[in-house]
Amino acid sequence: MRIDETDRQLIELLRANARVSVAGLAQSLGLARSTVQARLERLETSGAIEGYTIRLGVKARARPIRATALLQIEPRSLPAVLSRLKGVAAVEAVHTTSGRFDLVVELASHTTEDLDASLDEIGGVTGVRSSESLIHLSTRLDRR
Repeated sequence: MRIDETDRQLIELLRANARVSVAGLAQSLGLARSTVQARLERLETSGAIEGYTIRLGVKARARPIRATALLQIEPRSLPAVLSRLKGVAAVEAVHTTSGRFDLVVELASHTTEDLDASLDEIGGVTGVRSSESLIHLSTRLDRR
């Protein structure tokens, strides 16, 4: 699927405010509401847009303890390992990588006990050969 400049503008508007109405999007883009609705449906169907979310402000969110787990996995075990990682509540994202480690797992938890239990659970997943954990101490730069 090709994403044109109007699609990019639509996506940027949604990034700024995922709760904006279709009518509001149409007004911002200078398009008919039905045109914007059709573009949204096409972007969703194609997988370009997978969902809508909010990002909490600093005052609304408790600061979680963040960590990264670097995993080496057994050959051909990726689907099973990913399936198990989806069930670990602290897991926020999983990335494949090249180099010494096969997966980079981003975690967040509100207590060190919960984080420790999640890391133990990940280490015990069938197909995980080895893991190394990095606890994030402070954020010096965040461009998200």
